[in-house]
Amino acid sequence: MLGNMFNASRLFLLRRPPTTNFYRLRHMDGLFGGVAVQHGNNKPKSLHKTRRVWLPNIQTVKLYSEILQEQLKIRVTTRVLRTIDKKGGLDNYLLKTKDKNIASKFGLELKEKLLKTKSKQ
Repeated sequence: MLGNMFNASRLFLLRRPPTTNFYRLRHMDGLFGGVAVQHGNNKPKSLHKTRRVWLPNIQTVKLYSEILQEQLKIRVTTRVLRTIDKKGGLDNYLLKTKDKNIASKFGLELKEKLLKTKSKQ
């Protein structure tokens, strides 16, 4: 009897659904370019599906802003890093990209700060 209770509680612990609150990007400050956490299944040859999470490749980098005259430490996805290189720097990326494509509160605040300092100069 005791063995059956132990096995039942053990199965309950093993079958809990994965919690993904930790993987939300909205609470993080950074430039993610619309990339989000994706959920799905691993599906091997045996066809036994198991839940999994795909996380974006987020890197912490120091980028120099010519308008602000300072170096900023920012969390950025590698996709946005390539776009920053293509546009010619952090300032050009923020000023030339539409607000809906920046898609982060931190990025929009930084863009407003850049526009204010640029208008003062």
